[in-house]
Amino acid sequence: MPADLAVIGLGQFGLPLAQAAVSAGISTLGYQCGDPAPLAAADLRRMLSTGFRPATNPAELGRVRTAVICAPTPRGADGALDLGQLADAARTLAAHLRPHTTVILESPVYPGTTEEFLRPLLEEGSGLRAGRDFHLAYSPSRVDPGNRDHTPANTPKVIGGLTPACTESAAAFYGRLTDKVVRARGPREAETVQLLETNYRHVNIALVNEMAVLCHDLGVDLWDVIRCAETKPFGFQAFRPGPGVGGHAVPRDLAGPRTRSLRMVELAQQVNNHMPQYVIQRAATLLNEHGKSARGARVLLLGVTYKPDHADQQGSPAKEIATRLMELGAAVSYHDPLVPSWSILDRPVPRVDSLYEAAADADLTILLQQHRTYDLQGLSVKAQLLLDTRGATPTGAAHRL
Repeated sequence: MPADLAVIGLGQFGLPLAQAAVSAGISTLGYQCGDPAPLAAADLRRMLSTGFRPATNPAELGRVRTAVICAPTPRGADGALDLGQLADAARTLAAHLRPHTTVILESPVYPGTTEEFLRPLLEEGSGLRAGRDFHLAYSPSRVDPGNRDHTPANTPKVIGGLTPACTESAAAFYGRLTDKVVRARGPREAETVQLLETNYRHVNIALVNEMAVLCHDLGVDLWDVIRCAETKPFGFQAFRPGPGVGGHAVPRDLAGPRTRSLRMVELAQQVNNHMPQYVIQRAATLLNEHGKSARGARVLLLGVTYKPDHADQQGSPAKEIATRLMELGAAVSYHDPLVPSWSILDRPVPRVDSLYEAAADADLTILLQQHRTYDLQGLSVKAQLLLDTRGATPTGAAHRL
């Protein structure tokens, strides 16, 4: 049975799009490329009952009105974006592409990728011409997993088409999913929107992370500083420090393979990448101040995902922090209601079941992620020594980052 939409790539960007589409009444075909995103059985049943259908035969991609490519673009060994899975997805689609189809790219890419990389693959593989025989556009993904306030329906969607007609065709599709469509001048502008949005987050987190280190050295309560500063109604947006920056939207320190680096973003990456080591330094200092060494210390890590109340561990600083603690000779255990098992250095990390007993037994407890289920007041009472990297505990109840 033909579908209105094909989502190519059911990872962290494609799966939310497919869910939003079927919720809006759009019959949707899901074609997997790369690793799939975790999906609860109940959510899958709901999608299947409302118009979603997994596809294994690429020929089915030729029977849709709109195809959105959400292939992963991870960093390669050289730090550059690896477009290999995007190329595979493009060739697969091109072999079955039919005239009048609207093709949209949502994968995180460098500015220019839609026109200079994706377009030739689609045209060569299909014999069709973009802008004449089929529509081609780019739309940056704006997925915030677990956010109940900002959903696809109320999050504006930016679209930049190869031609004005391409833009309008993509706008017509996204207009079925969201309340507001924002038209960019073209694909490059739309691609650069994602570059700016991602780097904005990382640069501001880097700033507040540096402030955390400075305020600790000065004996200043950073969390109180932020509380006061965010009362300013203009010119300030509050960001909060943490043990590192996780997630799938990694900072783009290059605007493109042929352009210069963004120096501020490079510096922000250095600052943020140093935060796990800073947590280790603070942990070792706290242990020493209480007459204990990191070697042989029992250290409990709380929350190993990259985001509160969300099971995804992509880019979570917990992995590096656990690795460094183990290298120092600490006995590391963890608790996370969303992660039933966890391995570091190819070794399983013991998972504690009784949180308060484990915190009372541990020489040091480090809060890495503030899941909603954690009773931080009770935890601060039970723990021998608590390092709070999120500023989530009551003032004076723990050592804050």
